[in-house]
Amino acid sequence: MFRVSSGPSSLPPGQVASRIKDIAQLQSSRDNQLVGYGLVIGLAGSGDSLRNSPFTEQSIRAMLENLGIATEGGSARAKNVAAVIVTANMPPYVQSGARIDIDVSSMGDATSLSGGTLIMTPLKAADGEIYAVGQGSVIVSGFVAQGQAQQLTQGVPTAGRVPNGAIVERAVKAEFDDQATLTLQLRNPDFSTAVRIADAVNDYTSQRFGMRVAAERDARTVQIRRPKNISAARFYAEIENLVVEADGPARVVIDERTGTIVIGNDVKISRVAISHGTLTVRITEAPRVVQPEPFSKGQTAVEPFTAIDASRPNGRVAVLDGPDLQTLVSGLNRLGVKPDGIIAILQGIKSAGALQADLVLQ
Repeated sequence: MFRVSSGPSSLPPGQVASRIKDIAQLQSSRDNQLVGYGLVIGLAGSGDSLRNSPFTEQSIRAMLENLGIATEGGSARAKNVAAVIVTANMPPYVQSGARIDIDVSSMGDATSLSGGTLIMTPLKAADGEIYAVGQGSVIVSGFVAQGQAQQLTQGVPTAGRVPNGAIVERAVKAEFDDQATLTLQLRNPDFSTAVRIADAVNDYTSQRFGMRVAAERDARTVQIRRPKNISAARFYAEIENLVVEADGPARVVIDERTGTIVIGNDVKISRVAISHGTLTVRITEAPRVVQPEPFSKGQTAVEPFTAIDASRPNGRVAVLDGPDLQTLVSGLNRLGVKPDGIIAILQGIKSAGALQADLVLQ
């Protein structure tokens, strides 16, 4: 593998080197989204109820008429048919006759697509043209079991997948070999990474072809001129395995719904003192019965009694200083707090201006 020469684009140690193909992609190499409407048949009584899903009955009538079966004046009461939306991603450079995977999702009130078969469904792109046709048995990972008093559902039984279920009927026009300029788009935009990719390509092409062909345009784009006397596919195959060290801004990602915290390697925290603990106030009502003296004219009465106890368990004050990721994580663990407490601490540190990173809340 080609090693990037040290220079203004070199990164500090601790970063992981990656191939260009892993951190960038060709602008012309993109998927095309397809969508279609179809019917899944063969369900064991778990299909759409035609009263609540009238479009399913209309689709059944249209399908039978296309097959030469007259349905005028009749009423369909089938419970083994479900209306579905079929989606797929057509990879770049696929030709007519190739097979792609498709996803099937119910759009009516069907309870399960297990055991069903998707009948021929045209798949259209954003331009309204049909590019593939899907058909096949639907594979569903979820299931539903129902009795008279209880129902058990595992996974999502109303969505499934048909592996290799669509045949490409029309290829998207893409003349890759005629391109004189290749445009790379970084998956994670960063100016330093773009510069390093350009430097790596130029160092390689200077030795291989005797010319510099790459130039960074912005944080996301690197343009590369293809040398003469070599095909675009062969040229990109040579440069896509060049190794560079990707860079990126320091970032802390927090998902408050699941309590997930992801801290980047370059995150640093200035020296701060943190106190974390939950104040617990316990109020106990214990009324007491007061009895009068014997042979007295007193009456039995209830005397109120209230006990109030305030405590702050795990209330600690710690000094947190994170010059690197290991020190930061060790300092947070010393506080002995749960993930929701760490989230609150990181938000407070960010508000205090001591967190030297972007705080991303999801």
